[in-house]
Amino acid sequence: MEANQYYFNVNKETWNKKVAIHAKSDMYKMEDFKKGRTSLMHYEIEALGNVKDKSLLHLQCHFGQDTLSWSRMGAKCTGIDISEEGIKLARELNNELELDAEFVCCNVYDVNKYVNNKFDIVFTSYGTIGWLPDLKPWAKVIASQLENGGVFFMAEFHPIVWMFDYLGEEPKLAYGYNQEEAIYEEYSGTYADSESEIVSKEYGWNHGLGDVVSALAAEGLVIEYLKEHDESPYNVLPNLIEVGANKFVTKDKLYPLIFTLKARKP
Repeated sequence: MEANQYYFNVNKETWNKKVAIHAKSDMYKMEDFKKGRTSLMHYEIEALGNVKDKSLLHLQCHFGQDTLSWSRMGAKCTGIDISEEGIKLARELNNELELDAEFVCCNVYDVNKYVNNKFDIVFTSYGTIGWLPDLKPWAKVIASQLENGGVFFMAEFHPIVWMFDYLGEEPKLAYGYNQEEAIYEEYSGTYADSESEIVSKEYGWNHGLGDVVSALAAEGLVIEYLKEHDESPYNVLPNLIEVGANKFVTKDKLYPLIFTLKARKP
């Protein structure tokens, strides 16, 4: 656990630095967001439908745009993130937009120490579970935070995507589909601004779909569906081709870029 805490601390330091850069980036479109643009993608909107008056817990929320987008749709939201700077900005946005979301700064594994409510929905999306060395305690948090009958939904980059090393001139197959060992990467810039002067230092882990499903099922959640999609809603991988609004694909479509999963607590 001490090794994991070191990894978490390194990652938190990087994410704290990313917040200001991302808030100004074209990817996050902050001014449009403040004027009412949703940051949510059609996968999650279609999956969760009408969220008005439902309670929603957003795990690993960065600086809260998705959390606040759900809040605008009428959900009573709580956002969680490990980054102090992310939570600080999320609270500032919540106040500026006169919404009623709450934000808590903690490791996702520690949510039960800080949040005592039960939720109708638990949500997480796009680049989250790769920061976690073990999905079993993650699934335990999800199950314990859901009301009976509550829904868990995730949209995430496909594990095949994370098998590649993207730091060279061309993507190179380098990592295991399921890899227990931490993967360390150090590079200039971020996915939202490759030209920024930040040096990103990151530890991550690869989790196959079997690990995801098994962790959730072990906590008693019933999987309603697991879908794999050729397109990514974000242009964050090399050489993607835009085929529609928020739809980017590889040239050959040889493997999925994201998956979506919906589960329910009986």
